[in-house]
Amino acid sequence: MSKQVPETIKKQVKRSFNSKEVKKEKNQKRMTLLKDIQSKAFKRAEKYEKEYLDQEQKLVELKQKALKEGSFYREPEPKLAFIIRIRGIVGVPPKPRKILQLLRLRRIYSGVFIRLNKSSLRMLHFIDPYVTWGYPDVETVRALIYKRGHARVNHQRKIIDSNEMIYDKLQKYDIICMEDLVHEIYTVGKNFKHANSFLWAFKLKPPVGGFSTVKRSFVNKGEHGNREQYINTLVKKMI
Repeated sequence: MSKQVPETIKKQVKRSFNSKEVKKEKNQKRMTLLKDIQSKAFKRAEKYEKEYLDQEQKLVELKQKALKEGSFYREPEPKLAFIIRIRGIVGVPPKPRKILQLLRLRRIYSGVFIRLNKSSLRMLHFIDPYVTWGYPDVETVRALIYKRGHARVNHQRKIIDSNEMIYDKLQKYDIICMEDLVHEIYTVGKNFKHANSFLWAFKLKPPVGGFSTVKRSFVNKGEHGNREQYINTLVKKMI
């Protein structure tokens, strides 16, 4: 006579089976989602690349047109800046120190993106002796995010190693992949605040050869202050 299996064991086996089925179904849905993200990411990358090239071509045409007419073309005011802290905490007055903390520039050689407006320019005025900044191009933005990009996940610093991480945190803002993130930051889009908050402050390395002198401004052959488009050259040395 065969021994009857206890009811509790039957329930445990059933729960285990159901759990495996549910897990398998979730994994299948996740794989389908990841394939969809990858497909969309590729198409969006192509669209953005065309957009950047068209903007560049349009700028060249406007400059050529102005030259033919005997005038000059004034480019639009920059909307994006990248700031790098180049001095430590010694001797920093309370107000600049507070602004540096608000901008997440708590350590030397840390960097952040900011939207340029009247308010942010005023803050830059106060912290000018302790930072260097300028207007990053799309290649610099892309290099920073791809090579040095870390995300803020549950108040922890996590390396951005997949589009899945971006999708999980920013899908409601229609940002689902790395190129979406690059585009939103570079163009200072309507969801710039959320995209920028997602990014942890960049940790950069000292430039090869170091800085000449951080006590003089860039225009006076020093390092601090606005270096405009030359920020791109510096960032390449610090990535």
